Amino acid sequence: MKHSSKPVLFAALLGAICTTLAPAMASDIVPTPKQIRSVLIKNATVHTVSQGVLSNTDVLIENGKITAVGPQLTSQINSATAETSDTQVVDASGKHLYPGLIALDTSLGLVEIEMSRPTVDNAEVGYINPQISTATAYNPDSELIPTIRFNGITHAQIVPSGDAIAGQSVLVNLDAWTIEDALAPSAGQFHIYWPQIKRMPEDEKEKTKAIEKNQQAIDQLNIAFEDGYRYFLSDKAKGKDNNKDEDPQSATNNLRWQAMLPLYQGKATLFAHADSVGQIEQVIALTKKYQFKLVIVGGYDAWRLASSLREVKAGVIYPHTLSLPKRKDEPVDLPFKIPSLLTNAGIPFALGFSSDWNSRNLPYAAGYSAAYGLTPEQALKSITLDAAKLLGVEDLGAIAVGYQGSVVLSEGDILDPMTNKIEAIWIEGRQIDLNNRHQQLYQKYLKR
Repeated sequence: MKHSSKPVLFAALLGAICTTLAPAMASDIVPTPKQIRSVLIKNATVHTVSQGVLSNTDVLIENGKITAVGPQLTSQINSATAETSDTQVVDASGKHLYPGLIALDTSLGLVEIEMSRPTVDNAEVGYINPQISTATAYNPDSELIPTIRFNGITHAQIVPSGDAIAGQSVLVNLDAWTIEDALAPSAGQFHIYWPQIKRMPEDEKEKTKAIEKNQQAIDQLNIAFEDGYRYFLSDKAKGKDNNKDEDPQSATNNLRWQAMLPLYQGKATLFAHADSVGQIEQVIALTKKYQFKLVIVGGYDAWRLASSLREVKAGVIYPHTLSLPKRKDEPVDLPFKIPSLLTNAGIPFALGFSSDWNSRNLPYAAGYSAAYGLTPEQALKSITLDAAKLLGVEDLGAIAVGYQGSVVLSEGDILDPMTNKIEAIWIEGRQIDLNNRHQQLYQKYLKR
């Protein structure tokens, strides 16, 4: 009897695919163990962000935290720590020490190869998914992560994609074995993508259809928030309703509305992805109705609505610094200037970079904003301390006593690709391995 060759061929094909994807899905860089040795970085130019720039200054990191900042700290090393292990002393004379950079609005760890669907897990099916968290899909072993942190990025906000209520993002440190190790404490982060017509049809009938479809999407979003609010006011939300005969569809909806409770309780922030004046105005109206904490992600036109955003105490994550203008009649350098326009308008903001591997260019986007209106100090703050504050984190993004020991030692200006050369990075006091896929390939082809 002849056997079909199809199962054999399928098995061989599946094996080839798995073999091909395996190196793309896992980095061979080993995460650094928890800090045991205290670290003393001496004689650096310290960019504290919160207290200006300090020359010839020492920074002491113990148990993952910055415990002292000032000149000549050798005598202040904790003797108990020194008895159990030697102190790592780093001479940083002539070099610059920065807080670790924070990349906002990334899909890092959710997307490995954009053109390979099995390695993309940044969105869930359906439109209303507040119960979904990117923590369930984040891959701390991604090959992309070491290439991102090589530019001084120590933390990233991992954001879901979607069409309406996309789910919840998390803040992670970029040197971890598992998601549990990677998670950094932060306030709840719910993401919505406000509907818009991406390209208005010229045909009048098609234009009418597009407007109606967009309005239906907005109505669906408003209904979801109204349902969530009713649940917030209900006995179920207060734990007083123990109905065991609940139908499955109602139970599914309740999971959604239960997940949204922190929003209505003021314990979480709504991150609304919106760029145009119309979108932002509708988001502000929603925020006023339910008294949400609000951050606009995108915010291309946010500076035009300064008074309305200040009224609801909203912040902005601006990811378009290296983009082209959104309208044909706008100056080509407007995207570079918008961070300074937000500053002048008194709107709290941070810079983001809506990408996966390309988020490594975050410090250079900040450098562009410094060339178009921001001071270098403001630009650096927009990717460190201000970014942490928008996520509700109070001990990250600055070099000060009590802050996390996540710092970057550079030979030059971290915002300048021509002079920036990262020499060492510590995440929570752990000096991480700077090797990465890009470096490996560079060394490989030098020998060709």
